[in-house]
Amino acid sequence: MTYDVVVCGAGVAGLAAACALGRLGRRVLLLDKQERIRPVAKGEVFQPGALAILHGWGVAPRLEAAGALRLEKLVARDADGGARMVLDYARLPARNNWLLAHDYPVILDALARSLPDTVELRRGELVTGLVSDGGRVTGVRIADDAVEAALVVAADGMSSRLRREAGIEVRRDEYPHRLVALELHDAPEVEPDFSAYVTPRGLRLRYPLPDGRIRLYAQAGAHELRGLDADGLDRWVGDLVRETPALAPLEASIRASLAGRQVLPVSRFLAPALAAPGLALVGESGHAVHPMAAQGMNSAIADAHELATVLRQGGSLSPPPSTTRCPGIGPHAGRTWRTSAGRATTRRG
Repeated sequence: MTYDVVVCGAGVAGLAAACALGRLGRRVLLLDKQERIRPVAKGEVFQPGALAILHGWGVAPRLEAAGALRLEKLVARDADGGARMVLDYARLPARNNWLLAHDYPVILDALARSLPDTVELRRGELVTGLVSDGGRVTGVRIADDAVEAALVVAADGMSSRLRREAGIEVRRDEYPHRLVALELHDAPEVEPDFSAYVTPRGLRLRYPLPDGRIRLYAQAGAHELRGLDADGLDRWVGDLVRETPALAPLEASIRASLAGRQVLPVSRFLAPALAAPGLALVGESGHAVHPMAAQGMNSAIADAHELATVLRQGGSLSPPPSTTRCPGIGPHAGRTWRTSAGRATTRRG
């Protein structure tokens, strides 16, 4: 089997890469080891820059039709709810001057439905490794079969097996805290904004989701919730509200949501390169963004868009015989990139 591009991983990064490259007319195979989309608390808010790209792909209208919420402002607040800093998106010159919020599975479904006909999506397919000719990646292995491709895109997440196999080593550091993710139901209505409450024990994020739900993230110690019984969890909520009085109207909903909580580890790293001969990294395989920044999904879409832009502007999927210079791809352009043409250094000033 031979394709122009094989994309490994069908999260936001992989779906975005497949969408962007497929729209160039490339024959793309998109593989994911999961048989179905899993409901996790991640990647729920798009920034204006990503929305502009998604409009061009036809994804944003699908999300709006599915009930996505427009959030008007990003507000940094003190623990009592007073506004310390307000970013009013309506005052930006961008065409899509708002945030857009929806559930992660709905976002993945909208991206999948927007894939062009040149993309073949296969779920439940585990990529077991890379195929190379000794100096360049030439495809991937699925079980005992080899799939050839001019370009392999690693969108297989923070612990990317393909990145390691390509020899791109990263240093990964764990933050000394976790994120507690809660989905609140039957809660009082909140303002249509993305609010970050600053407290002595870390940030709390709050924003609305469709159907009257609210997403709440709270930083907590690495082992703060481990082993807590019902009384311990009750005290934890009481402490949370005392530390952030602005959340008091949501206290009953917070207590009711604890059974479905997700406690997420948080890491940081940058890869020293976002490409190797025949391989490109997109999303968290190349750079981890702290979830509190709400930029992981947005930077993954930017990666995919820039990769397609390079190819559209004259980049080739064929291994050239000599070294050339090419623009950087993604939010870390200006670093040294290893491409199919060898090493190319770029700077943006």
